[in-house]
Amino acid sequence: MSETMNLRRQMPKTVALHGALWAGRIMSAFVVVALAADGTIQLFAPAQIAGMLQETGFSMDLTHVVGPIILACAILYAIPATTVLGAILVTGFLGGAICAHVRIGELGSAPEIISLLLGAMTWGGLYARHPRIRAVLPLIR
Repeated sequence: MSETMNLRRQMPKTVALHGALWAGRIMSAFVVVALAADGTIQLFAPAQIAGMLQETGFSMDLTHVVGPIILACAILYAIPATTVLGAILVTGFLGGAICAHVRIGELGSAPEIISLLLGAMTWGGLYARHPRIRAVLPLIR
């Protein structure tokens, strides 16, 4: 009888963990898709973002450097063994994007907000998927 009661007490926690796992996977997949799309545009269609590059003060030649960097960050984040390294690199890249928009006086601009949300989703996805990340960064004790 006590075993049955213990199973009933654990079931909501298991369901919650399963839901968090899938929420983390979805957030992480969204980040990978967004970064892969950005990196692909940088490499194969730089004319699409020429105006934004000019506004932020970057030359068009940098798309051939930045594109592979973004793709490498996305790949490292997508691979389970290197996901934390990928998250650190993605955070650095997005922080640079936010800094570029702050530098030109576009505080609160759409690209800046998108970069901030992608950064939050990067770590939120990891937090929801990996118990070791939750252990290192506990929100509630």
